[in-house]
Amino acid sequence: MKTPQHRLWAARLLIVTVLTINLLCAFEFILRPSVYQGSYELDGEVGKAVIIGFGILFLMWQVPYFFALANPVKHKVSLISAVIMQAIGLIGESLLLHTIPDEHALLRGSVIRFIIFDGAGLVLLFVALYLVRLMPSPTTQE
Repeated sequence: MKTPQHRLWAARLLIVTVLTINLLCAFEFILRPSVYQGSYELDGEVGKAVIIGFGILFLMWQVPYFFALANPVKHKVSLISAVIMQAIGLIGESLLLHTIPDEHALLRGSVIRFIIFDGAGLVLLFVALYLVRLMPSPTTQE
């Protein structure tokens, strides 16, 4: 990237990509839990509540992404937090996958999708962090 402004906007584009996908997932779980219950071997009202709860958690986890998107230089700590959160998701889901017996193929597939999802998000956020890493942190840069 030639200029700091180009790097800033490229970083924002990467962050908004991850944020958008995360929000879409959250809203899908909240608004259409019955579509996802079977993938987690859940059913009934308890299964519906669990899936909606996952969606609410996904929403909560997006808070630092909004600050990072607003200004990834000024709010670099939020971007670093988002990177760490994505890494925790990837590592945790990878460890979880190894605890699920092979006969639960549908559940394993759901966890694998989240591993791919969080892995891709982690790469995009790492690139965004790389783009802003050397930019000075002005107090008013937008």
